[in-house]
Amino acid sequence: MQKIIIYQKYYGSIELANTPEAARVFSKVKSALGAGKVMEIGLLFPHYKLKALTSYQKGSARQELEDIELYIQLGTLLKFDVTDAVKLKNSIELTNDIAHNHYNITKRLTLINKPKMTPSKEHYLFWDIENFSNIGSMFNDVIEKYDIPDNRIYVVANPDSLYLFKAEWEADLYDYKKTLNSFNFTKCDHGKNVADDVLLASFKGLTLRNANVYLMTFDRELKERFTEATDVTNNLFILEK
Repeated sequence: MQKIIIYQKYYGSIELANTPEAARVFSKVKSALGAGKVMEIGLLFPHYKLKALTSYQKGSARQELEDIELYIQLGTLLKFDVTDAVKLKNSIELTNDIAHNHYNITKRLTLINKPKMTPSKEHYLFWDIENFSNIGSMFNDVIEKYDIPDNRIYVVANPDSLYLFKAEWEADLYDYKKTLNSFNFTKCDHGKNVADDVLLASFKGLTLRNANVYLMTFDRELKERFTEATDVTNNLFILEK
């Protein structure tokens, strides 16, 4: 952990990689704050680079995403607005995930636990929203398509993600006359696997049989845990890139 001290004021500690890139981001933020500049993601990237990041990037813009993530962490610690950085991060991830294709979830839902779908009329959705937060596609391609009622939708998020993204998520949900609390929503504790554990526990607690189960996450381990836990009578669909 690295202590963050700017102009003799201690703000807290974060994980700060010992790399030239991390040092550059920290230096840019420190200088901008000292000069009283408006904090915006353009501090890290020139205009032409910001424009390029709206298109597919070879290597999935790995370094740029690391820089943006550090900027967001610093913003959270130093209390400056990171809304534009969060939007850019989500845009880069989505653009690179779909590689210029329209993100139609239904084309990427894959039946994982059996070779052929068996008949079922019940639908359940388990949504790792901090790992997959494309709300428009979720409603258009899954919730409305399969007419999944709110009480069969399970959503989890940890406090850090809620602090950064809740306003944005709820703004998008408002278009569908929903909030997070419209669903079986759980604010879980901190920790790497806490959200996954809560979502899996909700699934296990239902002891579903003969149901269509949709798991919305890109997390490979969570997909494997759901596959192991599902009953053979269910149709388990996961999201493939």
